[in-house]
Amino acid sequence: MSDPEECIQHAAEVARQATHFDTSGSHEAAIYMYRQAAVYLDRATKLGLCSPAIIDRIQQYHNRANILENDEHQTQASQVSQERGQSELSRANFLLLEALDEDEAGNAEEAIELYSNAVQLCLEASKNESNSKLIEKLRHLADQALSRAEVLKAKETPIDEEGESESQRTTKPQLQKVSPSRTIPPLGFGNLVDAQPNPKGTPKTQHVKKGGLQISGKSEYSKEELEVLKRTSNVNGRDYVPFLAIDLKEKFAFPMPFSDKDGLLTLAPKQKKNFARWARPEEISSDPKMIEVVDCYSIKQTCVSDCSFVASVAISALYEKRFKKRLITDIIFPKNRNGDPVYNPCGKYMIKLHINGIPRKVIIDDKLPVGHHGELLCSYSTNKNEFWISLVEKSYLKVMGGYDFPGSNSNIDLYALTGWIPERVSIKDKDFNKEATYRKILDRFYRGDVLVTVATGEMSDAEADRAGLVPTHAYAMLDIKEVKNKRLLMLKNPWSHLRWKGNYSEMDQEHWTPEMCKLLNYDPKSAQTFDNGVFWIDYDSLCHFYDVIYMNWNPRLFSHTYFTHETWNAGAGPVRDLYNVGENPQYSLEVQCSGGSAVWILLTRHITEIEDFRNNKEYITLLVYKTGGKKVFYPFDPAPYIDGVRINSPHYLCKMVLKEPDTHKFTLVVSQYEKHLSIHYSLRVFATCPFSLHKIKNYCKHKNEITGKWSGETAGGCPNHPATYKNNPIYQIRLDADLHCLRLELKAPKDVQIGCEIVCVDAKNTEANGYFSKKQSGAYRSGFVVMEIMDMVAGVYNIIPSTFYPKTEAPYFLNFHSSAPIKINRLK
Repeated sequence: MSDPEECIQHAAEVARQATHFDTSGSHEAAIYMYRQAAVYLDRATKLGLCSPAIIDRIQQYHNRANILENDEHQTQASQVSQERGQSELSRANFLLLEALDEDEAGNAEEAIELYSNAVQLCLEASKNESNSKLIEKLRHLADQALSRAEVLKAKETPIDEEGESESQRTTKPQLQKVSPSRTIPPLGFGNLVDAQPNPKGTPKTQHVKKGGLQISGKSEYSKEELEVLKRTSNVNGRDYVPFLAIDLKEKFAFPMPFSDKDGLLTLAPKQKKNFARWARPEEISSDPKMIEVVDCYSIKQTCVSDCSFVASVAISALYEKRFKKRLITDIIFPKNRNGDPVYNPCGKYMIKLHINGIPRKVIIDDKLPVGHHGELLCSYSTNKNEFWISLVEKSYLKVMGGYDFPGSNSNIDLYALTGWIPERVSIKDKDFNKEATYRKILDRFYRGDVLVTVATGEMSDAEADRAGLVPTHAYAMLDIKEVKNKRLLMLKNPWSHLRWKGNYSEMDQEHWTPEMCKLLNYDPKSAQTFDNGVFWIDYDSLCHFYDVIYMNWNPRLFSHTYFTHETWNAGAGPVRDLYNVGENPQYSLEVQCSGGSAVWILLTRHITEIEDFRNNKEYITLLVYKTGGKKVFYPFDPAPYIDGVRINSPHYLCKMVLKEPDTHKFTLVVSQYEKHLSIHYSLRVFATCPFSLHKIKNYCKHKNEITGKWSGETAGGCPNHPATYKNNPIYQIRLDADLHCLRLELKAPKDVQIGCEIVCVDAKNTEANGYFSKKQSGAYRSGFVVMEIMDMVAGVYNIIPSTFYPKTEAPYFLNFHSSAPIKINRLK
């Protein structure tokens, strides 16, 4: 808007709407409109139309907005005043419900303890209570709990302390018959163990079949895998153990409000400026609930820099609402008999998050940061009594080190929340397929197969202001439509305000024709009255202004899966994968394809420190080779079938579509751009057909390193020069027994073409499969060659390292890697 008079007209119209909302009691909308009117007037002054009257009016609008905002906070605070003893009654009632569940499950000892705690809590509260109605409720609940506890005790003891008979005991008051025991829904996709503990009560550590996915491989974790999972359980100094079946019996009921043993979370700088206190939901709301309505529109981000997380929560909530399937709410505990998360007046919650390869349990209390006016200083629901958003955010940020969060991306956050497969598509990449990406999202979104967010990149303040966008910011995709050959997406800013100003924005009169408004059920005038951060944008504009599309895919698209957890030590192999990947972790993948099969491979690096998020220097990827599942040594010989791009995100996804019916064999190589530290990682394969995956073992545990030099006569060149080739250095090994594996590595300066030959001088069994008379390392290469020989027959062998041209003088390193100790002698 470049005309100051036009700014004044807009300001007047918005101010009229503000007055209307103000007088009708819609204070939140009025606050927004007053401030928007001030923005238009301020823009007019910057365009040259400046007067004392306009400056005064701007201040009036801001003052009225501030007054309304303070009144709103005070009204909310006044609604929270509870009767004395009400909190104790709520906790006692929750203790009773938990006791009933244990009672119905036949766990008498646990039930008696919970009943007794409820009785004690009610009696203590009633002593200090003056409200007669509340005292009556407390005593009634105590009588119920006491009666049932005595019945259970009587069943355990044939004759009680007073010598009552069985008939006497049965005349005592009993609780009414309760409904069947609480139904706990399955743990969902990707859980570590079955939903039942083993007979001895010790959780089993198994890969299991979940959600229709067939496990393609071993069913139990190896000792090495368990060690990896143990090491990466400690994140930012706190332990987050695997989510096991036994965790479904986590204790949530306590006589006193629960406080997290890990203490309070670190606040972000913006929170600290306005922070007043930590408050529990019962101190914020007069009727706190865990969930009122699972809805993306009620989710609002505040002063925590976790826009990608809030966007992830929003689209998870939208999925749950649209498809009537639990997704985001399935990770919240405790639950009621229907499997729905419930508000716990005792203040303890457990959230299941996918962290470092597996689902892990995160325990939190319900203390939330509150500002000076009673406002929540964290993400929250605009449904004032609903707290699931704030508590899920708290659990995630606890793992991430606190509210002072450096930010991540939606791939990472959505995977943590749902376990759905993360895919990152860079819009600015030269290989970006604009048409195919849109068609894929349009086709899969309505099937419930994919959750989508988009993110902007760096942009100047002026550009961001003109576009109505936030730089390096995540947006949730709520809808996608193709209407009249126009491709549109509905996005939501997690801030719940500040919208796109371009094509198909609410102020765009050119594109919003009556026909388009009807087809998309959209009313621009209604949208103009209140900014909730939701807007339509055309796909071309999105591709111009945004940088990345994040897609998380439903794992139930696949019928088979398998995963493994490993460590790659920093000292294994060269720092960079320029000439040798033989020391990299490698896997053999065999796929039984019946035609038209999809195979996706997810590589996830485990992160245990917040600084790793702030300044991630580890660039990882996955290379795929068509080598029949055999070990690969040279990174580009043969050329990779898929040469993954090295990224510093914790997740890298490799996708393959196999069209030909056959048994396909691949070699997977984990790769880093530059290896600084040892890394722990998980490798997970998803497929629409059966497959097998196993790690290619390194059989050579013994190493001998020899330093030498080609000089003078010993610089004999390759076998093409027989007169001088015989003058090259010769090393001899004598094998008294067959050797399972020998790997020879020859290194020299990069500008020197080198090769290596091994000749059998004498063999004990020339009929054996492993017998050979001569083997060469292949074509001469710059600076590095390697050859690996399996099942060598006992005997005597000569090894000859050489340069391609005679008289090429250079130093070299000759490394012998063997499956058993060997002795090496230099003959010349």
